Amino acid sequence: MTSKYHYGEIALSSLGHIDRRARQTYADEVAAEPNLPRSVANALAGDPESDVARLVLRLSPVLTDRDLAAIALNQSQDHLTAIAERARLSEKVTDILVKRGDNGVLKTVGGNEGAQFSDNGFDQLLERGREEPEINRTVAVRSDLTQERAERVMRILAELGSEDGGNADAKDEAGAIAQQARQQRLEVTGLLTDLAAKTRLLDDVLLMLAEEDRAYHLAQVIAREAEIAVEHALRTLLRRDTNGIALACRALDVGYPAFAAILALRARRLMFANKRIEDDLRHYAQIDSAAAERGMRFTRMKAKLSGDGTSKTIEIQTDAPRRP
Repeated sequence: MTSKYHYGEIALSSLGHIDRRARQTYADEVAAEPNLPRSVANALAGDPESDVARLVLRLSPVLTDRDLAAIALNQSQDHLTAIAERARLSEKVTDILVKRGDNGVLKTVGGNEGAQFSDNGFDQLLERGREEPEINRTVAVRSDLTQERAERVMRILAELGSEDGGNADAKDEAGAIAQQARQQRLEVTGLLTDLAAKTRLLDDVLLMLAEEDRAYHLAQVIAREAEIAVEHALRTLLRRDTNGIALACRALDVGYPAFAAILALRARRLMFANKRIEDDLRHYAQIDSAAAERGMRFTRMKAKLSGDGTSKTIEIQTDAPRRP
């Protein structure tokens, strides 16, 4: 702890004496570092130059909701866009993004399936989408919408089509978006039914959803099969650390092709390099199935004891080997 504190002090004192290019180079190198002192992460994320702050805002696991909210309240639209691209966002942060963000920020956060919205934040997002219909079109194809929220988005898109002078193209587009969203929700329900009836292989389902970049539906399937909350499965899937999703998949006896597709989805969402996928696959091969199953039992038990399997981050614990 002392060495980490001193490192933070040295880094903070140095940042004020180097130019923008040097700050950006340093920020990009440490953006995803889990051991970066929080003070340094905040200094980089709050840098007035958005190029310096961008990757830290998007990737840093060190920044808390409070940190992100403070930056979202005070920094530029480019800073807000970077925050909107994070793999996971709480209602507290999205409330601010919806209030302060421009259309670009709203389209980004509206299409981010890792972003949670309060009822008030969701209502504001839809209202602002009346001025820029592309925002609501982006929201409409989210795979995590409840039926009630999906219907509200579709009603607004239909209204906007009517207001457009009866423009047939606008109405057709709204209908196509509604049909796509509805079809995907029905499809995943059918996939879950097939898995329960053992008429479809889990690996085939995971491979298909991963290749189609359907993170939320992928989390739904993993959650059902692993008997954990969907929200927890999605958090585990999109964390920087691969241990949790690797252990969950090993406990479910997921094969290498399907797990590789899941890693590729994560790479797209979290900006991982191909070498990282190869490293994670090697780590996956080292995990003992029995140890992974014990870890999942512990996770389910802890979720029951907490009384809330969705709102708290539950670390999957096991005695399987972990990545450093």
